[in-house]
Amino acid sequence: MITARKLLGALALATAIGLTAACGTTPANPGAQTDQVDLRMTVWTSNEDQLKLFDTIGDAYRADHPEVSSITFESLPFADYNTTLTTQIAGGNAPDLAWMGDLSKDLIASDALLPLTDKLKATDGWKYDDLLGSVTAEFSKDDQLYAYPFSNSPFALYVNTDLLAEAGLKIDTDGLTWDQVAEAGAAVNAKTGKAGFVIRDFDYTSWNTLATVWTGWGASAWSPDGKTCTFDSPEMQQAFRFLHDAAFKTKAMPGPGTTADFFAGDAAFTVAQVSRASLLDGTFKHELVPLPDGPKGDYAVLGQAGVGVLTSSKHPEEARDFLAYLTNPTNAEKLAQFFPPPRKSLLTGDKLAANNQKVTAAQLQAVVVDQLPDAVTLPNHTSPAEIAQKGKTALDAIWKPDADIPAVLGSVCSAIAPILSK
Repeated sequence: MITARKLLGALALATAIGLTAACGTTPANPGAQTDQVDLRMTVWTSNEDQLKLFDTIGDAYRADHPEVSSITFESLPFADYNTTLTTQIAGGNAPDLAWMGDLSKDLIASDALLPLTDKLKATDGWKYDDLLGSVTAEFSKDDQLYAYPFSNSPFALYVNTDLLAEAGLKIDTDGLTWDQVAEAGAAVNAKTGKAGFVIRDFDYTSWNTLATVWTGWGASAWSPDGKTCTFDSPEMQQAFRFLHDAAFKTKAMPGPGTTADFFAGDAAFTVAQVSRASLLDGTFKHELVPLPDGPKGDYAVLGQAGVGVLTSSKHPEEARDFLAYLTNPTNAEKLAQFFPPPRKSLLTGDKLAANNQKVTAAQLQAVVVDQLPDAVTLPNHTSPAEIAQKGKTALDAIWKPDADIPAVLGSVCSAIAPILSK
């Protein structure tokens, strides 16, 4: 049962999740008995090949587990995924298993997820020690893993070498720095009218994606324990000065209200996850390299997704058993064609490239395998939606030519600090 202290420290939505998690395993009709086990897992992919693979793994599991009548993979729209999932949980219609990204902190804090460590370690042939420690940290608490990190995709720099050549530029991508990217991006914009560099999915709204830049300055959104805002640090001010100059002075990156799609040939550079390589259609020559060095040197930033079992599942043990099967070494290798795996045994450029037609083994070695051990994740905290909205509202003032950068970043801390301290 959820403790009063936890409930007082959570938002109303997290409270609803916790209460449902604590009580949802009780059948609506205790006297009714059924041997039928129907498992449901929510995902945010609509990719037919990925869903087909999940169905194939589910069918193979059911062939050896006749007590499981069905396994359904419910695809929810990515934009509404967190809202839909939490609504299902709070409404007593929770799935048995669920993908999760930035919602993971709330789910763990409200005891909405079952621990997995003991189950996975006890499963024959699962090889728990094969998991890379740096990718399990985001989904762990008190030495317990609460979600298997099935997708671990570092951000990388995509380079349109054809567009650079059109602008009369040729740059060495080995050891590339952010200053070099900005200089080349400004030249491309001036000579071709196309964009220089683009932080994909940022669009002056999703500020957490800018961690792919500010980490190079040694900046972070909050302290390691998540309790203190550090948006107003000197390092963050320097990083935002770089971005502000790129948007308003040199035009190295598109300003507010201007969009450019690298994969349509509209920009010289973009920062995006390695999984976005599927968007490359061969219409221009490109390179894929690690993120540019910042003033603090080289660094890596990671986007993650995990899958866990909800405590409100009607069949928690069967759900945990299926998760162990879904993520065993054999199936993890199958999933690796779509999602960079957490298993050290699968993390080689050659293995990752075996089912990848868009990225070479050497590129995957450089931008995935070599980056994962020291990568930091995008900012993640409990109450992610509230932090994102309040942070955006405060940060909007920085995207003006005459913005007072230190003052704006201080206002971000004023907006989100009360949430961080809960």
